[in-house]
Amino acid sequence: MPELLAIPMATSNTIEIYSGIARMAGKIWGTLHKAEQPSKTVVIVTHPASNFMGHYLLEPLAARGVDAVGLTTRYLGNDSSLIMENCVLDIGAAVAFLRDRGYERVLLVGNSGGGGLAALYQSQAEHPTITATPAGDPVDLTAAHLPPVDGLISLMAHPGRALVYTDWLDPAILDEQDPTQRDPEFDLFDGSRTAPYDEDFLVRYRAAQVARNRRITAWVHDQLDELKRAEGPVKDLPFVIHGTAADPRFLDGTIDPSDRVPGTVWGTAEEANMMPATLGHYSSLRSWLSQWSIDESNCDGPRQLRHTSVPTLVMYGTADQVCFPSYARMMYDAVPHERKRLVPVEGGTHYLQGQDEQIAFVADQVVSWIAEQLPA
Repeated sequence: MPELLAIPMATSNTIEIYSGIARMAGKIWGTLHKAEQPSKTVVIVTHPASNFMGHYLLEPLAARGVDAVGLTTRYLGNDSSLIMENCVLDIGAAVAFLRDRGYERVLLVGNSGGGGLAALYQSQAEHPTITATPAGDPVDLTAAHLPPVDGLISLMAHPGRALVYTDWLDPAILDEQDPTQRDPEFDLFDGSRTAPYDEDFLVRYRAAQVARNRRITAWVHDQLDELKRAEGPVKDLPFVIHGTAADPRFLDGTIDPSDRVPGTVWGTAEEANMMPATLGHYSSLRSWLSQWSIDESNCDGPRQLRHTSVPTLVMYGTADQVCFPSYARMMYDAVPHERKRLVPVEGGTHYLQGQDEQIAFVADQVVSWIAEQLPA
């Protein structure tokens, strides 16, 4: 049976999650799956907001002799007010907790949205530079206890939430308050333009996505400035972002070619684009700057990986509809040393759902790579 870990963490005076019980507990949670024989190595699987306590990789790693922890952060299941710098603190608490329990080798697996976060963590653990959030709030990572990990693994991961979010933003939206007001020049879903898309269109489309992200960022700063001038108790506000699943790669398999089928993990791109449960439809002003702003978020995986020195394994699914081969290559190329490996998971989808063979392959690769890079 897995062991439930109650990991002490530094609480914040800011109310960032609704539950008072969770805020006041002073803990983040994880599940520890132990190998049959005592292990001096532990792998942490992490993500900014997803519940990884039941992650598919935990039992297979333990069965192969490596202890494994599925970690949550304080933002479990709700990223609407998530601050990436606080996620770094939460990982630091978990790494320190496991070091105190006697583990000699601690490795960090960034799965999906955890890829950029894992890179940010190790960068700040090795070379801390961040003393505040992009909104100016005091989260001083230079003074925090962030024990470096011994290795990084990027699994079905994208390079960072702001980067992938901008790749997915729908540039056809003309009015942030009314998603039905659309620019036909960039509308992937009106039927007038079909895949494959020509290169000139894609260049203009990508530029329009970046421009929309920057318009929202400018609006966020204006709102924060107004709150500051008001000198009242309100320091942050929530807002809605429409159209967050309009990456042309969801419709055109010739872009960033792979074994994937058209669509998204949430259904068709047109449906996912407006579905409330898909990526980043809800945010606060301060969270936007930390999590989604292409220019201001610190969670830029390639930029952060350049400041890391530990062995790094990058694995990607060749049939993944979320994290494409170029994302894996981007992460791999950013690692500034030669102790790195890029491994495709043939036929692997984003969640490896129902793919026992691919899960076993991933677990085998992780365990053999650890033995090679960090021999006992």
